[in-house]
Amino acid sequence: MALEIVVPVFNEQKVLENSIRTLENYLVQEMPATWQITIADNASTDNTAVIATRLAAQLPNVVYRRLEVKGRGFALRDAWGASTAKVLAYLDVDLSTDLAALPPLVAPLLSGHSDISIGTRLGQSSRVSRGPRREFISRSYNYLLKRTMQVKFSDAQCGFKAIRADVATRLLPHVEDNGWFFDTELLIIAERSGLRIHEIPVDWVDDPDSRVNIRQTALDDLRGLVRVAVSLLKGTIPVQAIYAELGRRPIIPPGRPSFFGQVLRFGLVGAASTIAFALLYLILQAPFGAQPANFLALLLTAVGNTAANRRFTFGISGPVRLFTQQFQGLMVFLLAWIITSSSLGVLHAVNVDAPPSHELLVLTGANILATLLRFVLLRLWVFRVRGEDDRVAGRTPRPVEEPAL
Repeated sequence: MALEIVVPVFNEQKVLENSIRTLENYLVQEMPATWQITIADNASTDNTAVIATRLAAQLPNVVYRRLEVKGRGFALRDAWGASTAKVLAYLDVDLSTDLAALPPLVAPLLSGHSDISIGTRLGQSSRVSRGPRREFISRSYNYLLKRTMQVKFSDAQCGFKAIRADVATRLLPHVEDNGWFFDTELLIIAERSGLRIHEIPVDWVDDPDSRVNIRQTALDDLRGLVRVAVSLLKGTIPVQAIYAELGRRPIIPPGRPSFFGQVLRFGLVGAASTIAFALLYLILQAPFGAQPANFLALLLTAVGNTAANRRFTFGISGPVRLFTQQFQGLMVFLLAWIITSSSLGVLHAVNVDAPPSHELLVLTGANILATLLRFVLLRLWVFRVRGEDDRVAGRTPRPVEEPAL
């Protein structure tokens, strides 16, 4: 069998029969390759199972699978894992995407030209009909994804994708999410592994009956982005091994993150450092006193902060200039310590018996100011890109250090 199209469903009794019959009729007329439709039911509690069973009995190329756990990722993982087809695809049951895009979606995979194929609602020639709120959220999410993860695909969450079966077998064990973030995680790993992702513009009409919890989905997606970023930095996802087996192009490390990406990443590192500082200060304040505790807490977090910003925020890895940059980071730390210790001194001048809670509040405010100054110094001094400086000065640029994932 050449193609298996999986339709994940959860409580879709209203639209299931019409959508499956529409899809089946289209494939009979327009798809020359051998194909099968699989209804992947993930724990529906309405009449979805009854309707799907009847459709599978009436239509020769329709199969029904039942999974007793909810989640689109679970449904796709189960159906794709059991398939014998060469190419695996999925589309949303509401058929929001015009089916005319299906043949060009799977053609580059059937021919072996590409590894993954996705529909995009954000292409210049895409025609999309949806409300301004969902349009803004979709574009904001994909913009954030590009700036933080340095990926090139334009639309991570359009429910219209296909993948070669051998590629799915290699990638799926490394995809942890089984909900709405499943698509994004799969695509990030694929691009990081040097696989070829083919995009086609689609015509897409919003489903007014969509029951997706946008707020919860957005929060889950943000958590997923952080988790995947950490996994890539730690090397727990074997992108080099996947590339060695399936990759089509040399893995070129992503360039230095954009200014927006740097600000976002610096904020994440800063938030973690602030929490670590507060905990360390509260632990050290009783045995050492306020000023020594402030100094020690800042010193300990400064080393970790510099290392994290070097790798995560400014995309620098390897031993080159590591000691120099840590030393410069400590100089920045000293400046931050002067700011925070001065604020502490002012507090004690006003109130000699200020409790630790007041000290922590004042130090937190001073740390915010010090953080802004630290970002400027790290970006323009400690982790500056020498090539950019050389171009400005008219000199021949020196090789840039290897950027991180």
